[in-house]
Amino acid sequence: MRSKARNHIKFLLLIVVIHCCITSFAQIPDQIYRPNIHSVKLFKYGDIYSYPILMLNSGDQLELHFDDLDADVKSYYYTFQLCNADWSPSSLQTFDYIQGFQQNRIGNYRYSSIALTKYTHYQAVFPDRNSMPKRSGNYLLKVFRNNDTADLYFTKRFLVVDNRVQIAAQIKQPFNSQYYLTDQRVEVVVSTASARINTLSPQDLKITVLQNNTWTTAAHVDRPTIYRGNYYEYSDDATSFPSGREWRWIDLRSVRLMSERMQQIVDTGKRIDVFVKPDTERKQQIYFYYHDLNGLFTIENTDGNNPYWQSDYAWVHFTYVPPGNQAYGGKDLYLIGELTNYLPNDYSKLEFNREKGIYEKTLFLKQGYYNYSYVTLNAGKPVGNRFSFENTEGNFTNTENNYTILVYFRPFGSRADELIGITQLNSLNPR
Repeated sequence: MRSKARNHIKFLLLIVVIHCCITSFAQIPDQIYRPNIHSVKLFKYGDIYSYPILMLNSGDQLELHFDDLDADVKSYYYTFQLCNADWSPSSLQTFDYIQGFQQNRIGNYRYSSIALTKYTHYQAVFPDRNSMPKRSGNYLLKVFRNNDTADLYFTKRFLVVDNRVQIAAQIKQPFNSQYYLTDQRVEVVVSTASARINTLSPQDLKITVLQNNTWTTAAHVDRPTIYRGNYYEYSDDATSFPSGREWRWIDLRSVRLMSERMQQIVDTGKRIDVFVKPDTERKQQIYFYYHDLNGLFTIENTDGNNPYWQSDYAWVHFTYVPPGNQAYGGKDLYLIGELTNYLPNDYSKLEFNREKGIYEKTLFLKQGYYNYSYVTLNAGKPVGNRFSFENTEGNFTNTENNYTILVYFRPFGSRADELIGITQLNSLNPR
């Protein structure tokens, strides 16, 4: 009997461990867990080029769009998860940070039409008076099925800001001569003089700096370079970023007419294949500026149709020709941008074709306008290492980049980080 009891206890402990692992796995930001989900977009209501940021206790709203390629109707729900500055889940209960309903059904959907690919398009606008965040901080939008949070389909980040501090920021060239012509350094000064917060040490405030709203390469700093009472200055190399160069692009807004970067369109009546003109290494090319979307993609359609439920999908073939048609030794090549969630993983990794001497990657993309870049990462390195533009695009200090500075504060005894400040600046207007 004792042996059975021990086995029963072990079984229960195993279930708890598995549940904890699943719960932890379910917290990965900007992650799609089901192969039928495509073209997830979250932005400020009415502004397809914006990052999803809400001001606390304001009338701001966000707009969510996604496609289900099963082309049926499912009962999708969404909720919010409050996270800390490092995107770990906070220990607060949902009723501590959500005012109103904890879960909401997505009832706005429409079947695709005049498209070869069949899908169901879902969209939602939130928050509303029935459900809204009541604390500032990092939030994870979680979309799941049948009112079951364990049946998770995808997650997206968004921010809720309670502006209480003053932020001054400027972009400068690094002092280090090695990076003077290749990097951009963001210097930040935070003043809490009018914030009405009690800081007990310099570590009570922490900042995050994003380049082009990319969390993969974000700089997280929890100690100021200079601290004097209400004055916090962050001015060391921790907030320096390789500049890269303007993003490459492919215009898929029409799959009937060839755009500038297309080499060929093949429409068999059952599927559409788009072949992008081969890309080559740009680090030796002369830098010049042109307008880009800094890594974003947009769902758009110039064939005269509604972009959300009357756009088609195409198999888009990317080709990268390395110098001398030789693979990069000891390095893997990735296709980076919002189209791959800025993550170097199996989905974004290009395969080297030894017979042709080229790297190849095919993505299933909806009609729209896409920015992308090629980056390398040391082969065998775990995901999470900072990728490099050095081998493929080059780094040029004059490159146009957007920077977002976020200021977090955790009061003494609190169980979650508050987002108490935000400012944005552009390298073309560095102050």
